[in-house]
Amino acid sequence: MAQPEERAKTWLGQAGLRPTRQRVALAKLLVGDGKDRHVTAEILFDTARERGVAVSLATVYNTLRAFCDAGLLQEVTVDGSKSYFDTKTHDHPHFFWEDEAQLFDAPADELVITQLPKAPEGAEIASVDVVIRLRRRD
Repeated sequence: MAQPEERAKTWLGQAGLRPTRQRVALAKLLVGDGKDRHVTAEILFDTARERGVAVSLATVYNTLRAFCDAGLLQEVTVDGSKSYFDTKTHDHPHFFWEDEAQLFDAPADELVITQLPKAPEGAEIASVDVVIRLRRRD
């Protein structure tokens, strides 16, 4: 089984990204254990600081953007100001727990979309994001 740093460097290499110290450190936190995760920049920043990684919040944002641009992460926007970054990059639905501000994968095999509206003239549909908002019943 691959070690976390090796897994992180391989992940970066698949996208042709140079494995800088900060990229490798953040990639280890994202994919080092081989598990999929959903993080905000703030969550990743806090985790990095807890693990002794010297990195600024601006660097975390810039690195997450570079990972998205390279196709390593999928950005999921749950409202106009909050983005989560998903290590699973294929299209799939999500559950968002409003009370806890946590994003999870929803079962894709249970989602059925039978028809989408036509895109306006001169445009094409690039993707469809499905975020199902949840709250606990009282």
